[in-house]
Amino acid sequence: MKSTSEKRWLIAIGTVICQLGLGTIYTWSLFNGPLVNKFGWQLNKVALTFSITSFALAFATLFAGKLQDKLGIRKLITITGIILGIGLFLTSKVSSLSMLYITAGVIVGAADGIAYIISLSNCIKWFPEKKGLISGISVGAYGTGSLVFKYINGGLISSKGVSEAFLYWGIIAMVLVVSGAQLLKNAPSQKVSANNSNENNFTVKEMLKTKEAYLLFTIFFTACMSGLYLIGIVKDIGVQLVGIKPDMAANAVAMVAIFNTAGRIILGALSDKVGRLKVVLFSLTVTAISVFVLSFVHLDFGIFFACVAGIAFCFGGNITVFPAIVGDFFGLKNHNKNYGIIYQGFGLGALSGSFIGALLGGFKITFVVVGVLCIISVLIAATIRIPKRIKDTNSNNLEVHKEAGERVLIS
Repeated sequence: MKSTSEKRWLIAIGTVICQLGLGTIYTWSLFNGPLVNKFGWQLNKVALTFSITSFALAFATLFAGKLQDKLGIRKLITITGIILGIGLFLTSKVSSLSMLYITAGVIVGAADGIAYIISLSNCIKWFPEKKGLISGISVGAYGTGSLVFKYINGGLISSKGVSEAFLYWGIIAMVLVVSGAQLLKNAPSQKVSANNSNENNFTVKEMLKTKEAYLLFTIFFTACMSGLYLIGIVKDIGVQLVGIKPDMAANAVAMVAIFNTAGRIILGALSDKVGRLKVVLFSLTVTAISVFVLSFVHLDFGIFFACVAGIAFCFGGNITVFPAIVGDFFGLKNHNKNYGIIYQGFGLGALSGSFIGALLGGFKITFVVVGVLCIISVLIAATIRIPKRIKDTNSNNLEVHKEAGERVLIS
């Protein structure tokens, strides 16, 4: 028993190392300005790269489960770590926007997404009794990677230039992911049913027959759109809506990373004690209040930073608890595949915020849309129930129904 306990904590350490390297993609906003200055591209077209990265990250998770079944977790994450590095190496050589979209967008995003969801899901399976805490540690490491590399990549851009900075970034990220992968091992199947009976392990097909899957997708989409939209424009909000100087507004990028990481760790651990959907209800409520304040209140330095910190903290928490929520709802046996479906809300959320902002023509009106979606998601989270998968006594088919009174507010 002791050796198994030591083994799974070693796997947790390997997961953290991998996630540190994977989380570096959230420093992308540092590269927008330098790329514009070097190549003369339009800022909005360069900034689109991160939306493409986020969409590719989410879409690639659909194939992660099948790849893990064929290759095993150690080999798969080693390969994706190498591909991630190659994608950044190639980005250091680009001279056109189309190549930037392919290398930093599609290649980097896809590799990052597969490694992210596989390492996270596997670690949760090793700790079925601590899903919220482990999810918080793992996803918190992802956020920490963005915070640490804000200074590393910022220094590389200043000292080496923007193109060469991609090369060094690729080397460091690849070393972290590949080295962390060597500590990983597939979770044994018997660990899956520790907190979830075999009867409640949904396949992807069975999950998609439940309305709860689509309701969870709606909540996750809303949470991701609010957080990702803020991450992409936080500096611009400070300059344009508050009137603070660009260098002061740049500090908001670091603050987003700090509160994002804090939310992942604090709310992830808290969800094991108070219930995961209670955490989501709290996070969405705070987000709704914050975006409405940004839309309708005259902003000063303090209000701006308070709202930004609140949104970042809650986004981090929501990203953390959702892997555990999917495990609570649909079991751990097919967790990486089922969560891969729900996780598409991340990619669509990343694209939708930018699209709505461009369509409606401003930050404030986009925040109003986000606030309305948050209110809708709060209502869903307050009423949704855990589906129960049972055998039909008259046939061999399986049907899904809700067990009366089984609220998702329990953890």
